Amino acid sequence: VTRNSRPNIVLLMADDLGVGDLCCYGNNTVSTPNIDRLASEGVRLSQHLAAASMCTPSRAAFLTGRYPIRSGMASPYNLNRAFPWLGGSGGLPTNETTFAKLLQHQGYRTGLIGKWHLGLSCASRGDHCYHPLNHGFDYFYGMPLGLLSDCQASKRPELHRWVRIKLWISTAAIASVPLLLLVPKFARWFSVPWTVIIILALLALLFFLSWYSSYGFIRRWNCILMRNHDVIQQPMKEDRVASLMLKEALTFIDRYKREPFLLFFSFLHVHTPLVTKEKFVGHSKYGLYGDNVEEMDWMVGKILQALDQELLANRTLVYFTSDNGARLEPRDGAARLGGWNGVYKGGRGMGGWDGGIRVPGIFRWPTVLEPGLVVDEPTSLMDIYPTLSYLAGGILPQDATVWKVHYVTPRFYPEGSGACHGSGVCPCSGDVTYHDPPLLFDISRDPAEAWPLNPDNEALFDPVIKRVEAAIQDHRSTLTPVPQQFSVFSTVWKPWLQPCCGTFPLCGCDKEHDILPKAL
Repeated sequence: VTRNSRPNIVLLMADDLGVGDLCCYGNNTVSTPNIDRLASEGVRLSQHLAAASMCTPSRAAFLTGRYPIRSGMASPYNLNRAFPWLGGSGGLPTNETTFAKLLQHQGYRTGLIGKWHLGLSCASRGDHCYHPLNHGFDYFYGMPLGLLSDCQASKRPELHRWVRIKLWISTAAIASVPLLLLVPKFARWFSVPWTVIIILALLALLFFLSWYSSYGFIRRWNCILMRNHDVIQQPMKEDRVASLMLKEALTFIDRYKREPFLLFFSFLHVHTPLVTKEKFVGHSKYGLYGDNVEEMDWMVGKILQALDQELLANRTLVYFTSDNGARLEPRDGAARLGGWNGVYKGGRGMGGWDGGIRVPGIFRWPTVLEPGLVVDEPTSLMDIYPTLSYLAGGILPQDATVWKVHYVTPRFYPEGSGACHGSGVCPCSGDVTYHDPPLLFDISRDPAEAWPLNPDNEALFDPVIKRVEAAIQDHRSTLTPVPQQFSVFSTVWKPWLQPCCGTFPLCGCDKEHDILPKAL
């Protein structure tokens, strides 16, 4: 590979896809022929890791090649570890240099289609300071936040579900006070001034409006579709968005096929509520989740087909991955709505266990990369940045390790279930288990993290722990204070930052009138 190769680059990122959900990674119940084709024609990474087990910090690290804590994109709070509101004021700082910005400066046409989830506005509704177009992308079409179960009115609420239940209970309790005061008044037990009753009723109403104005309209506030800076659907028509995104991707490839381009296709699949076209429902052996995986694979096939038809395959680097591991908790009755992380313990939201951070990693570049090669060395989503930097004229860094150390691990509920079904996502602080000395695993021999090492069974235990602790100290010494994008103020919903198609709060539109080709 030479620095003057200037290949086209197509990056395909799934949302919450488990490393065990693909045939090429050992699954025999879901059909993924197009992704498997990428693996057979390219290179498969067997130890590919995300920088975080949640989408927002993982995607920030992916785009910048830096740990999310360095940009303030790591949350110390259990409630908000990914941005909950499109109307919040947190986001990927504008002083961060993404690989899109790097390639844009090298003459690439850059496009992002799909999920962003790295913030939108800072101080006013239209400033769009964190928008993809301010982070190196020439074109954006998709969801500035991401898909939620709340985007389908008929589905079980997902965002802060337990918080909302507590708010409803609190509202009922507060509203009952003025109602109860009417009893002694009308029974003439004792006199209660109407002024007191009215004030208490108004306070109950204000409390209700203070939270219902955001939580009561999640679909309208968060589930929107944008083209560049314009809101084109609010709320989004979730049953059509996958076809619209695919159409945009194929159009982008056709438009820039004669010049080097970067296309980052960020799937809404396979996040709940698992919106799936009718022709794929019941298609797999693994229920709706499997159907959604197979629809995503079909979309990958359409993109690969476009590259083949335009004779671009041999000069296009294609990369497929997921932002983090599969989510284990979602269910619809007895049916699971989450994926499979293979032999690896844990899942999305579990800070350290490999199931939350181990993701698929597949590269294809015909005539350059050896087909069918499997790379067992540890790699990271953050390695994409230096890889693209090298192709654009930078240098290629080298490092590797096989050890895994845990200082903190989540407590599963119910015990032994391998997930946190009570809270919906495992906490990283508070109700966790601290380890002193820390847990040590050799991932190359024990990928399931089932057998912790100790000084009695591993001669290198003390030297490894000392080396890791020294590396942690070195890492912490390089951290500098930055604005915390997940602070309470940054993540709370702000009406003045809420994107609005129309006059706030009467937001709503559907400007996407394109007729989709029957093939999509």
